[in-house]
Amino acid sequence: MKDILLLLLVGVTLWFIWAWWRLASRARAAGQADASKPFAAYHSLVGFVANFLDTLGIGSFATTTSAFKFRGTVPDEKIPGTLNVGYALPTIAEALIYIKIVDVDVWTLLLMIAAAVSGGWLGAGIVSHWSRRKVQIGMGIALLVAAAFMLRAQFQASTAGGISLELRGALLVAGLVGNFALGALMTLGIGLYAPCLILVSLLGMNPKAAFPIMMGSCAFLMPVSGIRFIREGSYSLSATVAMAIAGIPGVLIAAYIVRSLPLTYVRWLVVVVVVYAAVMMLRSAVLERRATPVVVAPQPAGDQ
Repeated sequence: MKDILLLLLVGVTLWFIWAWWRLASRARAAGQADASKPFAAYHSLVGFVANFLDTLGIGSFATTTSAFKFRGTVPDEKIPGTLNVGYALPTIAEALIYIKIVDVDVWTLLLMIAAAVSGGWLGAGIVSHWSRRKVQIGMGIALLVAAAFMLRAQFQASTAGGISLELRGALLVAGLVGNFALGALMTLGIGLYAPCLILVSLLGMNPKAAFPIMMGSCAFLMPVSGIRFIREGSYSLSATVAMAIAGIPGVLIAAYIVRSLPLTYVRWLVVVVVVYAAVMMLRSAVLERRATPVVVAPQPAGDQ
């Protein structure tokens, strides 16, 4: 069954690459320019480092958002789409590795992935139509939530988990509802890794089983949600190409060469960076709101 799942993932990958190329070519032919700044080297570095750390379990969305805000290379309203599109292929590489080598009940894995994909499809359809200010506020709050999840995992308050490799009955229902919500939130820029690890641990599963679940969930939902962002033009083409190309080597080096690192201090640094990004995102929303001119409708002559 795992082999069938991996073959399906390969099929999704080929579909995503084809659909992305076709839609991007159509947008260029229509003269729809990419408003993002073409910092290819910077986005490549960000993609490599973020996916290297992502493969080791830290996550990539929050750190990448911080990098975008630090240099202002991607418009705020396009950050959710850029994250989901740019990291789809590196995340698929992670999933192909971890689904194969980590034991987990196949039916639990399949259903949890399906729940996340459903949530991602719904969330992308909503977020891709949001205004710049809604994205800023939503991402600011989402980043603070992500920082809270990271802190909780850092203190090991909820990642002890159990020994089970499967979910059944009410626990399975709770897991599906939770992963559906995490899939929807992921389209807003909150990474799925840390909260999914906490979720499966709270449900009594072995925390190691979270790796194929969270990576498999993202590997299937990111191409699906990513295509919705691409169709709406709600992403940065230049940034996503650089992130995707540089991200895959980062995954392979982390998975096959480094494998593990003492990441305690790195995680603390990531928490600080994520909080900084959240504050900057919310600050941008406030400042742009104040700068918006108030339009007063003219009154009819007889109403004065």
